[in-house]
Amino acid sequence: MQDNFDSIISRNTLFWLLITNMAVLTPQFEHATAWTLAICAICFVWRVGIYFGKVAAPPKLLVTLLAIGAAITLGLVSSQIGLLNALINLLLLGYALKYIEMRQIRDVKTVVLVGYFIIALTLLDQQTIINTLHLTLVVVINTGVLISIYQDKRKPMANAIFSFKLILHSIPLAILLFVVFPRLGPLWMVPSMKTAKTGLSNELSFGDITNLTRSAELAFRVGFENPDGSTTGPANTDLYWRTLVMENYDGTTWRQDDSIINLQLQAFFQNIQRNKPTTADETAKVYQYTVISEPSHQKWLYGLDEAFSQDNGIVELPDYRIFSIRPVDQRQSYRVSSFPNSIMDTHLNDKTRQINTRLPAETNPETWQLAQQFKRNFPDPKARVSAMMNHFAEQQYFYTLTPPTLGEQQIDDFLFNTQAGFCAHYASALVFLARASGLPARMVTGYQGGEYNPKAGYYSVYQYMAHAWTEVWIEGEGWQRFDPTAMIAPERILDGFDATFDSQTSYLQDSPFSTLRLKQYPWLNELRNQIASLDYYWSVWVLGFDEEHKQQLLQKLLGEVNTTKIAIMMLVSIIVILLFIAYFAGLLQFRPKQDPINRKYHSILQRFSQKGLPNNQQLPPVSYLQFVEQHAQSSQPGLVKLFTQFTTLYVMLKYQPPTSQERVDNLKKYNRLYQKLTLKLFTIKQISDSNSHSFL
Repeated sequence: MQDNFDSIISRNTLFWLLITNMAVLTPQFEHATAWTLAICAICFVWRVGIYFGKVAAPPKLLVTLLAIGAAITLGLVSSQIGLLNALINLLLLGYALKYIEMRQIRDVKTVVLVGYFIIALTLLDQQTIINTLHLTLVVVINTGVLISIYQDKRKPMANAIFSFKLILHSIPLAILLFVVFPRLGPLWMVPSMKTAKTGLSNELSFGDITNLTRSAELAFRVGFENPDGSTTGPANTDLYWRTLVMENYDGTTWRQDDSIINLQLQAFFQNIQRNKPTTADETAKVYQYTVISEPSHQKWLYGLDEAFSQDNGIVELPDYRIFSIRPVDQRQSYRVSSFPNSIMDTHLNDKTRQINTRLPAETNPETWQLAQQFKRNFPDPKARVSAMMNHFAEQQYFYTLTPPTLGEQQIDDFLFNTQAGFCAHYASALVFLARASGLPARMVTGYQGGEYNPKAGYYSVYQYMAHAWTEVWIEGEGWQRFDPTAMIAPERILDGFDATFDSQTSYLQDSPFSTLRLKQYPWLNELRNQIASLDYYWSVWVLGFDEEHKQQLLQKLLGEVNTTKIAIMMLVSIIVILLFIAYFAGLLQFRPKQDPINRKYHSILQRFSQKGLPNNQQLPPVSYLQFVEQHAQSSQPGLVKLFTQFTTLYVMLKYQPPTSQERVDNLKKYNRLYQKLTLKLFTIKQISDSNSHSFL
């Protein structure tokens, strides 16, 4: 069919355009500014008016002025919303303005192509199984616009079904390319979104982690791979997910040291790795697991101590963290090996010791005095830290999500006045005490605990599980973890966050529609876990399908993998797919399709032959009817009567116009008679007539 680009848009296409406009734009609304949303809404309402014939298309000058004004506005606010967000808004505005300005078929095709681009852009940011199914539906709707151009006489539902079939036919080829095509890294760097997800920051003040307790967002998921095939991880008390190490303290805020920041900047250009502990000792413990990180737009990753990863794009920093060389702007799956019994830094160099014993001058004098008291009473470093930990349990300290405001001398005010705080308060106080007594110490932030899903065998770690703890360097033992929270609120570490705090007043307070609210209803919580399991499997099998998984799958299919076998597999698969598509498109038919009316008529004749009637099916319908009457009238008058009506309708249907209402009614009667004849013949063992004779 030849395109007529200058033809007017049909009403059927206009209807599809109304649907596809909302479908394409809706997934990107979270990135749209108020100005963009307002223009998109105006364009949609105007197009609705055009569809119902209430208004005419706007003048091109007005559309042009709106486009220029929107572009200037985005240019002015791009520094606040981020370059990528500005470009997304510009694309959405272009789509909406072109949508309202359409007059001819060529404009429709432009809008559809831009729609596909927006869908692909959305898929880069939203990759859950729910979002993928949603975007697949959007593709079906967007394709329906193209179909309506060429089949504008068909009903919308028919166009939708045809669009769905087209997408369905493309799935086998997509799966083939997904399996055999090499897994390539990003070809470009994505500009900053300037819309950081809720999560840990590279700076920590007392209120930061407290704010995270009001977030029910998923941070990451972990699936353990134990030698015995089980999927359970270590006890909750050992689930300390290391994320950031803070070594600089200015009296109010903890920050990373400049040396680590410089290493993180160099990570993209050089492969930074640590020496992996030996597993020759049979008592050495090792955890093997896969982490699926949610988009954080940061580069830090999550792992238990001591974490190693051989995945591409991940480095191992000397502060015992794993780190991505690119920001985690979409779901990222990576494998980790952790050695919990390994010693971190058996020897401490002078520079590291200096960094981790440094404190701001003339701050927190009361805490300095308390630290000196611990130093005098407990010369042994390990005993000293244990005494400091016991101090929190012995005094009247409280663990709370809403600690009181602290004065200028934060640690003094907390330890000797308010005595109420969150994990960051206690960890900061312990680091200060240890350093003031001469022991190297540092702050570690990350997540503690995890919700186990028994359906799929993985742990979900949410933002409200954010936690801070202390590491103190002990001679001969290296960096040792000390968590004063376990002294104040041991149930927080033993049983998790929910064992200590009410979810309704913490992470669910600002999340009225969170699925975590279903925890209190057993059967709804069961359903929540089932749905979450599907999304987890999607992340593992599809989003986590990397080069290693691809090679394993190809080895199962082909044995030894080589270029020749892959080429043959692709060639055979493509031929099969093309034959499949050609068959359903009507281009390939293995045998002629028989008219349903003829098929049912000849089926009855075949049944007559099976019941003993002489085979004279080559006769014309009326002659065969006479033949049946002569052979079966006396023995099966009811059967003959039904077959007479059936033959009469058959002849009428063969010569009636296909669109007439009379034909529709006769076809219904014909089908009913077919069913009755089939049932009648099923109950008859033999058609016999002693007076029968051959029909010549």
